[in-house]
Amino acid sequence: MSDTFLYTTPLDPRAKPLIDELIHEYDSRYGTYFNAEGAAAELNRYPPEAFAPPHGNFLLLIRNGETIGGGAFKHYDDRTAEFKRIWTRSDLRRQGLARKVLVELEAQAARQGYTRIYLTTGFRQPEAVGLYLNYGYTALFDTSADPEIYKSLPFEKDITHLVPPAFGAEAAEPRLRVAGANL
Repeated sequence: MSDTFLYTTPLDPRAKPLIDELIHEYDSRYGTYFNAEGAAAELNRYPPEAFAPPHGNFLLLIRNGETIGGGAFKHYDDRTAEFKRIWTRSDLRRQGLARKVLVELEAQAARQGYTRIYLTTGFRQPEAVGLYLNYGYTALFDTSADPEIYKSLPFEKDITHLVPPAFGAEAAEPRLRVAGANL
């Protein structure tokens, strides 16, 4: 069993499982709470180019030819990448795959020159809240309050320590990496 990261685009056919399951998951948790058109409208809110280098990136976690996880980031401001679409296949959860994706996205954002991460998750996603709090993210909301009052739960993390001394165009566009490899 070998996990690899593939840097690609949301239009890649291998991204379809990620997109389809995100739509299903968001619709089952939120219905039309955020948008009358459901999760598809949210997922289509940003063009694929928003997740392309040099300002963004989109990755898939592949195991034995199957997409089992993924995530993306886009430009938020000059020092901040905004993480989006962090996902793992529902039948493979609780195995550390989301953490793998998160760590790889942080490393790639740093390779592209970002020093801060910003992300939001929904109030009906306690698993995501736990993941971010356990991996050094600071909640930008009162964690003791009922999360539904906020609807969207923002987090941030400083990744200055991950930024390589010199980063260039070749660092911005890795195509394939072994998951967990320190390359």
